[in-house]
Amino acid sequence: MKPPTPSTPPTSPTPHPRSSPRGLLGPVRKAITVIAALALALGLSVFAAPGTANAHGVTMMPGSRTYLCWVDGLTDTGQIIPTNPACADAVADSGTTPLYNWFAVLNSNAAGRTEGYIPDGRLCSGGNVGPFEFGAYDAARTDWPTTHLTSGAQIQIQHSNWAHHPGEFIQYVTRDGWDPTQPLAWSDLEPFHSETDPPQSSGPGGNGYYYWDVTLPAGKTGQHLIFTLWVRSDSPENFYSCADVVFDGGNGEVTGVRDGADFSAISPGGSGHTHEPANAAGQATQSLSSSSQPLAWWLLGGVLALAVMITLLAVRYVPQRR
Repeated sequence: MKPPTPSTPPTSPTPHPRSSPRGLLGPVRKAITVIAALALALGLSVFAAPGTANAHGVTMMPGSRTYLCWVDGLTDTGQIIPTNPACADAVADSGTTPLYNWFAVLNSNAAGRTEGYIPDGRLCSGGNVGPFEFGAYDAARTDWPTTHLTSGAQIQIQHSNWAHHPGEFIQYVTRDGWDPTQPLAWSDLEPFHSETDPPQSSGPGGNGYYYWDVTLPAGKTGQHLIFTLWVRSDSPENFYSCADVVFDGGNGEVTGVRDGADFSAISPGGSGHTHEPANAAGQATQSLSSSSQPLAWWLLGGVLALAVMITLLAVRYVPQRR
C-alpha cells in the first residue's frame, strides 16, 4: 500500500508590483525626501542671515538708476519691460535679473576704498564685480529717470535697508560743469554729507529704508548726479548708488518713468506732498516712493510651489493605512 502523497499547501498569488504598497512606498519616500530637501535649501537661501547674497541697499530718494529703472519697468504681471530708453538699453544689454535685484549694487572687498580701487567710468556699478551685471548702469547719457530737486533745500534721504548693517553713508554731488555724456570719474564728485548709523523706517527688507535729513548744495543748477557710497563698519562690503537729478526748483518729482508707475508713499521730505505734472516727452511724473517685491519673494513662491508638490505626491501615491 502506497503512503498517501502529502498535500501541497496552496500558494498565495504574487502581488502585482503596482498593487504592492511596500514596493511603491520606498521610491515615493525618496522622491518626497529629495523635493523636501530642495524646498528647505531654497527657503534657507531666501531667509538666511544677511551676507553677500542678501546684504543690499541703494537710494530710493533720490532714486538710484537701478531702483527707478525697476519701478519704470515693473508690470502688473511681474515682468520688467522698461519704457525709459536708458533703462530699456540696460535690460537689452544685461537682461532683467539685475533689476529684480535693484538693491544689490555692491563690491564685497572695497572696504571704503574709492579712487584707485573703483575705476573711473565704473562708479555706478561699484566696479561691476558684484553678483549681478550692473555695468550697463554706468552708461553716460542724459535720459535716465531723473529726480527734480531745489538747490540749497533740505530733503530727507531714503536708502533701502534690504539688509541692516552698521556703517557710514557718504554722499557726493557732481561738480559744476560736469558733462553727463562723459563717463563719471572720481574727479567729477564733491562730497557734501556723511551720515553714520541712521534710523530706519521699519525692519529690513521690503519697503523699509534708512533715512536722514540733508541740506542740498547751494548754487547748483541743471543736470547733476548724486552718488552715495555706503561703507559697512562690520565688513569690507560696500554699496553704490547713482541718482540722476536736476536742480530746477523741484520737490522730489520723478520724470522718465512709465505713466502710472507704482510707488508707495515715500515723499522727499516726509511732507506727503505729491506733484504729478507731465514732462516734455509726455510721460507722467510721479512723486518718489517704493513698491518693492524683490527677487526673494519670487524665491519664496518657489518654496511654496514645492510644498504643494510634496503634498500632492503624498496624497496621490502614499498608501493610506486601513
